[in-house]
Amino acid sequence: MNNSHTQGIDNEDEILYAEEEIDQNIQENTSEWKIIIVDDEYEIHNVTKMVLSDVTYKGQRLKFLHAYSGKETIKLVKENPDTALILLDVVMEEDNSGLEVIKYIRDVLKNPLVRIVIRTGQPGEAPEKKVIVDYDINDYKEKTELTSQKLFSTVIASLRSYENLMTIDRNRKGLEKIIEASARLFEMQQIARFLQEILVQLKALFNLDTGIEDNSISGFIASKIDNDYVIMAAIGRFENNLKKKLSMMDPDSIVEKIYDLRKQNKAIRFDKSNYLGLLKSKIGNDHIIYIETPGAFTESDRYLIKVLYSNISSVFENIQLTNEIEDTQKEILYTLGEVVENRHHETGYHVKKVAEYSYLLAIKYGLDEEEAHLIKQASPMHDVGKVGILDSILNKPGKLTPEEFEVIKTHTSIGYNIFKSSQRNLLKAAAIIAFQHHEKYDGTGYPRGLKGENIHIYGRITCIADVFDALGSDRVYKKAWSLDQILEYIQSESGKSFDPKLVQILFDYLDEFLIIRDSVTPEGVNNKKFP
Repeated sequence: MNNSHTQGIDNEDEILYAEEEIDQNIQENTSEWKIIIVDDEYEIHNVTKMVLSDVTYKGQRLKFLHAYSGKETIKLVKENPDTALILLDVVMEEDNSGLEVIKYIRDVLKNPLVRIVIRTGQPGEAPEKKVIVDYDINDYKEKTELTSQKLFSTVIASLRSYENLMTIDRNRKGLEKIIEASARLFEMQQIARFLQEILVQLKALFNLDTGIEDNSISGFIASKIDNDYVIMAAIGRFENNLKKKLSMMDPDSIVEKIYDLRKQNKAIRFDKSNYLGLLKSKIGNDHIIYIETPGAFTESDRYLIKVLYSNISSVFENIQLTNEIEDTQKEILYTLGEVVENRHHETGYHVKKVAEYSYLLAIKYGLDEEEAHLIKQASPMHDVGKVGILDSILNKPGKLTPEEFEVIKTHTSIGYNIFKSSQRNLLKAAAIIAFQHHEKYDGTGYPRGLKGENIHIYGRITCIADVFDALGSDRVYKKAWSLDQILEYIQSESGKSFDPKLVQILFDYLDEFLIIRDSVTPEGVNNKKFP
């Protein structure tokens, strides 16, 4: 990566969501306008094709398809739903064959876009006034009045009308897709899922009525980390580049575009068949969106992308702010947990280990990633109720009296009462864990004597995570147990204190639990040991 470019990116304070940059060298469209000639006279086909053979509209040539009966026409329209114009005779195998074709196209195939021009040599069989009123056609011509010039004018006018309708219809579908995409994006709370969903929705948007195969669209979203961008989500040819640095993977050309865009304080750039967007939040996170397609972007494409981009920017900002709030909540919960831990003279960073154990148990139990993270964040609060217990009882070095033990047991209710009124999922989970982490699987626990699966899974998970760490740590009332002693005790309490399924998970994945045990430091999890 060019260092001067990297420095330019680093020193830029803000990205203004201003007008997009558009490369003016738009590629010429090489597709064709499909026209179906329908007539039972071969000569009409030949003359029509001869008159229109050199005609182009918007850089696209005409492609002629031929039908000689009503049945052949319907078959052709089914096979070619992107037909722009039908030059339609009325009288063929039946006197009203052409009129029946119109009804079938509009009412059965539900195709309101194709332009239909009646071309009849027998106006008495299909009077113009009646046909115009009763049938959804776009023009009515007698064959005798259709000179070469009038035929040319009729075709160009029809293609222009079809093009405008296609633009309107594509914009309608695109806006519907954007509304649907925005709803999905607003549901996202995790940045990684959000970034991948952006690519999925952009891909769906580009595939609207384009005929482009899914695998022909490629792109990625990269996040700024240190002085480089790292690929965080990808589709198409970039899928194998996840977690790779942009400077190592590509393309100076993309880096160049990023630098130029930021230098001009712009957020969007269209460059022939490539799209580049910048996302920068108020709290400083920086991402780029890059998409490439086989063909050039149309004006409609650019309009729809800008609308979706505007929504993406809003959702992105909301997610970042929400995550900032949640990170603050998590930090507060950890701090509170550590306050209780220190007051209880516990060592070994108990709450951090319990959090990591709880997450691993949740994942192996089959809970999804989101819920496992929720348990991880809430489990440090399992003993928060001990803030209401007297030091003389909490830190008593000897055995507690029955009366003192009853006091200790109240920490579950105290913790529950601290969080029970919150509507936040995190704090509601903390309330459950604080209240139920001393319930036992056989019903002999406290405070309510719940049994089996009547104990919330959050409580069952935190219970075994808490005991596994506590037994291996020194306390004022005991010395740390050996690993063999801990495992023997937990095995003996399977189905009594602990959920048997969770006990089995602990033994099946013991190596992973031990990595956590040996990797937690005052700063958190040592990633060199624990991935």
